[in-house]
Amino acid sequence: MASSATAHTAVRRPLDTARPLDALRCDIGGPEALTRVVSDHLRRLGATTRDDGPGVITIGGGGFAPVTARTAWGSFGSGIEDESTAQAVTGVMAVHGRRHGTPRGLGVDCLATATGVLTVQGLLAGLIGQARGSAPARVCTTTADRAGLLTVSQYLAAAGADEPEAVEPAPGGPPFTSADGVLFELETLDPGAWAAFWRALEAPADAIRAGWRPFQFRYATACAPFPVDLHDVTRRHTWARIRQAAALSGAEVCRLRTLAERAGEDDGADPWTLRALGPGHPATAAAATADRPLAGLTVLEAGRRIQAPLAAHLLGLLGARVIRVEPPGGDPLRGMPPACAGISARWLALNRGKEAVEIDIKVPGDRRRLRELVADADVFVHNWAPGKAAELELDAEHLTAVNPSLVYAYTGGWADRLDDAPMGTDFMVQARTGVGEAVHPAGEPPVPSLVTLLDVLGGLHGTEAVLGGLLLRERTGHGVRVDSSLLGAADTLLAPALRQAAAGTDPRRPAGFRQPLRTSDGWIAPSDTSAAAAAAYDVTGMCTEDALDQLRGHGLTATAVTTDLSALHHDPRLSGSISRDAHGAPAVPDPWSFA
Repeated sequence: MASSATAHTAVRRPLDTARPLDALRCDIGGPEALTRVVSDHLRRLGATTRDDGPGVITIGGGGFAPVTARTAWGSFGSGIEDESTAQAVTGVMAVHGRRHGTPRGLGVDCLATATGVLTVQGLLAGLIGQARGSAPARVCTTTADRAGLLTVSQYLAAAGADEPEAVEPAPGGPPFTSADGVLFELETLDPGAWAAFWRALEAPADAIRAGWRPFQFRYATACAPFPVDLHDVTRRHTWARIRQAAALSGAEVCRLRTLAERAGEDDGADPWTLRALGPGHPATAAAATADRPLAGLTVLEAGRRIQAPLAAHLLGLLGARVIRVEPPGGDPLRGMPPACAGISARWLALNRGKEAVEIDIKVPGDRRRLRELVADADVFVHNWAPGKAAELELDAEHLTAVNPSLVYAYTGGWADRLDDAPMGTDFMVQARTGVGEAVHPAGEPPVPSLVTLLDVLGGLHGTEAVLGGLLLRERTGHGVRVDSSLLGAADTLLAPALRQAAAGTDPRRPAGFRQPLRTSDGWIAPSDTSAAAAAAYDVTGMCTEDALDQLRGHGLTATAVTTDLSALHHDPRLSGSISRDAHGAPAVPDPWSFA
């Protein structure tokens, strides 16, 4: 095993109640919007928290020297001072607005939420490194602008590719509306099921053909400009008929739920689960350093699309060796356009620097090879379809029999928490949990964002869960199973809105919330506190620079909205620089800074 002897005296609890931060205390200081998730997640992981720290976050006790983190919106003087300005600068508004045709701010605090999860990751990584023998005297800094760049990293990579998008971004996309007024999301990864669904509803053949590619690529482009005929078709059929067509075709549909409905069923569960398993092997020497706390550890990743690959990518940035398990012939998404030097720019955004091994998990001999790799790994993470691992005897009980010290991680859709859950993909989870209502203000349709919000946040939760599992392993000497989900990510993102809905108050933001102001040559975004006053000024005939000067002259805060992602390479407002990898693809800065 690549684990190390602990450098502290572990405070141990019974395994059925052990949590990685048991007996640790944390003083939390910093912007409240950025520390909300930090406080909540550290408490759920076992720490005793106090939310009145002196501007920084410090955790220690239980045999650990203090570990310190700082969190901020951006660098000093950047003009990034809250969620609105962070979304504007990092391109989040531009990408979210593609389906509408103009930049739009998300009504949820997605960057503050991501920054909070990344801050917890930095603290956990510091404790793991310390337990593995590295020096503890480092400060981990996270900023919302870097969280924003990570959120748009795949879109940024595509903007810097050698070729154009496979589908030209243009306004349009789900959800659909039935004849009886039901808003619903449609999902299928199979073009045959797509065609069968629409044929069952008697859609025109040319619209069915023209609609598949933009629908398929909506995960990549954040828009879906398919024919309006498809919307017209669903408006002619009842919800019952549409559900019947889905059942016959193999496609899935999900009615858009409200925040009140989600609040009514919310069980308050943690966004991940960690369960200590059997005792592991004796620890061996470590290679951890203060800025690479996972150095010397090996992560085996069998991930598809975004969630698990992103989780493993972040573990690699913290120093782990990451080996991808890919099907024979390699991951088909390596060829997903647009490309840089012949490799998908989007694929590189999540998988650069990883090693790869081709294994057919359906073949007994290849499964034996996988178990051999697991025997020398510290972490195994996957996001296979529910039940697939157990069916192939590759679940936690099977792999920890090979490697008792393993941290076995599953990043799924629903965590078995909902009986009637549809397919566990980003947009279906958005539909089922009320995200569509939360991301748009009052007076607008409750439309799920076509930014892969939950895939990204779910990947961050996956990393957080693995780090919690590694720390628990260090403190108990046992293997650990960790589970995270898109549902858990949705609950973290929606927590403030769900509390309002549960209390009977309107959880939606007011009309016009985070709507940028048009100038003669672009857009500007006021901060949330300045938005109401800024709306009183007509800046449509002014250039962006003059419009900003006018608002600032009246004591208001605003910043220019990034509409061209390729311009981020030279944006002085960012706290970290965007580089190019060996293939020429844009690479965003690490989300943490250890100094």
